[in-house]
Amino acid sequence: MCVGDSNGEGGVENIRIKTSFLFKANLIGGITLKLLKSYGLTDRYINESSFYEGLRLARVIAQHKGSYKVITVDGEQQAQISGKLRHETTELYKFPAVGDYVMVSYEKIEDTAIIHYILSRKSVFLRTAVGIKKQAQIVASNIDIVFICMSLNSNYNLNRLERYLSIAWDSGATPVIVLTKSDLCENLTQVIREVEQVSFYADIITTSMFEDNIDKFKPYMKEGITAAFIGSSGVGKSTLINQMLGKTMLETKEVGKSDKGKHTTTGREMFPSLLGGVVIDTPGMRELGIQSADLSKSFADIERLAQDCKFNDCSHKNEPGCAIQKALSEGTIDHRRLNSYTKLKNEASYEGLNSKQIENQKIERMFKEFGGMKNARKLVKGRKN
Repeated sequence: MCVGDSNGEGGVENIRIKTSFLFKANLIGGITLKLLKSYGLTDRYINESSFYEGLRLARVIAQHKGSYKVITVDGEQQAQISGKLRHETTELYKFPAVGDYVMVSYEKIEDTAIIHYILSRKSVFLRTAVGIKKQAQIVASNIDIVFICMSLNSNYNLNRLERYLSIAWDSGATPVIVLTKSDLCENLTQVIREVEQVSFYADIITTSMFEDNIDKFKPYMKEGITAAFIGSSGVGKSTLINQMLGKTMLETKEVGKSDKGKHTTTGREMFPSLLGGVVIDTPGMRELGIQSADLSKSFADIERLAQDCKFNDCSHKNEPGCAIQKALSEGTIDHRRLNSYTKLKNEASYEGLNSKQIENQKIERMFKEFGGMKNARKLVKGRKN
């Protein structure tokens, strides 16, 4: 049998490396990783971890003001960043975040795990770092589903929902809209119709204190799935997560109808769900600063119309032949939605970039769509079967 040159693509040395790699991946993917798999571990990261000799695979499950907690084959451990990683990292988004898979070593004296490497992220949920100009902060990584929570009282705000959707689609995950406190809504049918018009086919769940809400999340949660809950303070994220965990892990606090008040979660944490997979709670974020956003999905109607404008650089204000202004006059779109689109576009990271930089971002976004939209189609297909 001809095996080719020892240094070629099909050579003996490459065959040996590949065989060794697969053997190691299967070996560490056995019963010893049962605990890690309950925290969402998939074959992708089992395989990638095998390239790091002498280090152990872990996942970051909590973050509080710069300190970390990880889950390993031995259980939960406190963790800190290695001196080398801290020295070489100058941007916030390159630091570990909840959801990251990392390679660690152990400090036996202090019983602390040391994070040396962060494995490749399949998705990230970014926000603009508070108080640090031009820096992005990761809210959660390696997420499959983003549950966007908005309560149906004075918290109800379509502009805010469009903001969340734009960032969620850009993250590479699949957004699901969760309308909480539906028992407080007097015109639920109308509200759902309004939300559907801006959702770009994202699923919509309604919850209330009078229903069994957990069954509504079963189609989305299973082993290997990581979900993040986001939304303003007091909309009921912690209550829903506690129900999905089957016990009170997160403190909840009664707030007024305005949903105003201090959020009870001070850090980001990940918990295994009774439904399978894991859920991540994040601190309340009433206003998200946009680091990057995918407006092609959350505002697909406006971006399609813009292609029919007479001028390529149309500002959609006073130019002749503006398809968007025509749609406004005909009532196809409304001023609120256009204003929301314009505001988010001005905030998005591609504003002010040259044409080459914009093109590079568009290419990166196209690759993200293979993940996000593929996951969305899988979810829809799975529920129909």
